[in-house]
Amino acid sequence: MATAVLVSGTGTILEAILGAEVPVGVVVADRPCRGLVVAARGGVETVLVDRAEHGGFSPSFDREAYSASLADALEQRGVDLVCMAGFGTVLAASFFERFEGRVLNTHPSLLPAFRGWHAVRDALAAGVTTTGCTVHVATAELDEGPILSQEPVEVRDDDDEATLHERIKAVERRLYPLTILLVRAALARGDEPASLARPEAKD
Repeated sequence: MATAVLVSGTGTILEAILGAEVPVGVVVADRPCRGLVVAARGGVETVLVDRAEHGGFSPSFDREAYSASLADALEQRGVDLVCMAGFGTVLAASFFERFEGRVLNTHPSLLPAFRGWHAVRDALAAGVTTTGCTVHVATAELDEGPILSQEPVEVRDDDDEATLHERIKAVERRLYPLTILLVRAALARGDEPASLARPEAKD
């Protein structure tokens, strides 16, 4: 079973995954980043599928072509499970069709609450006393898909976006590797990742 991790930045989630001894076959980045260095130091194959070759960050970025190139690179390496770890490119629906039910992601809230790019900010603005971290099966719809695991994080009176997000990240760096290991075990049994979802979260 081959597991890929997708990165775009510093690779701190990747460090947690490798530190938890999750077997990672390849790390793929959408831009040159420290995450590739982390992978190489860990003896993991690295691949750069650069956005720059598909329009970069300009309005002409070809999302479909990029998503196809990324999927090709993963399929060529026999990847069974894809784990997004701070991956900054929104992928086309065609990517999720090629790895249906086999893409994992994390989100800094207790989904379905506070979907979207500003979940931590939105939690603070809403005045909630608890938010958290969610690991879910990623789909073409943003922050949808079966919820595999969650852990709450207290919102403190003196929190700002940075302090709250850092505490959520601390949970993420523990919860995500554990969930990946559970998913790999499910796949080894012949079960799909969604089989681990809470019954009420499967639909």
